[in-house]
Amino acid sequence: MTINLYFVRHGQTLLNQYNRLQGWADSPLTAKGMADVTAAGQRLKNFKFDACYYTGNTRTLHSAQLILAQNETSARNLQPQALELLREQGFGYFETEDANQVWLMAGATHGTRTHQDIIDQYGFAKTRDFLHEVDPFGDAEDDQTYWNRIEKGFDYLRQHHEDGQNILILNHSFTTRGLVDRYAPELGAKKLGPRNGAVTKFALKDNGLEVIYYNRDQEDAEY
Repeated sequence: MTINLYFVRHGQTLLNQYNRLQGWADSPLTAKGMADVTAAGQRLKNFKFDACYYTGNTRTLHSAQLILAQNETSARNLQPQALELLREQGFGYFETEDANQVWLMAGATHGTRTHQDIIDQYGFAKTRDFLHEVDPFGDAEDDQTYWNRIEKGFDYLRQHHEDGQNILILNHSFTTRGLVDRYAPELGAKKLGPRNGAVTKFALKDNGLEVIYYNRDQEDAEY
């Protein structure tokens, strides 16, 4: 069985604009953010989607609605469904805080100063573990907790969809980036996260996940 997953990073939000962490917390799309996903909708307007999911917050719901409003092939009554299992990693105590300050704190005892430093020296898993270590409430997701949740999300999709179906999923930067780094590190997600409105395609199979392409938003690209 192969299910085609089209991950689209939601449009820019107010917290994105201010460089603040935004996992389970939420904020509205900016004017640029609405333009981000409107452009994505145009690129995907001729795709027939069998289902559409958002991750339980307004930024992915609004993004999904803007994309589906332009779709000329999917059923007119197709509505986004919430699938919180695939939401962004939880930053716990540090939700909505300045990203640069948070990652400086997370890496302070490990010889790093930035999020990218942690990735370069220790890998993506440690960005979650280090943040969990310094969260005074212990609410930031550690790596194992995070992946257990994500895998349950993929199991849900396997159980509810059929071979060959096309599924649109409005998703997030760290989740998409982490998946691509895990399953196709040669595509460079370690150095570059997906742009707002960019499309990443996965093939979900019985025994795993294959990355078909990553971070596409060019008008002349194949989707």
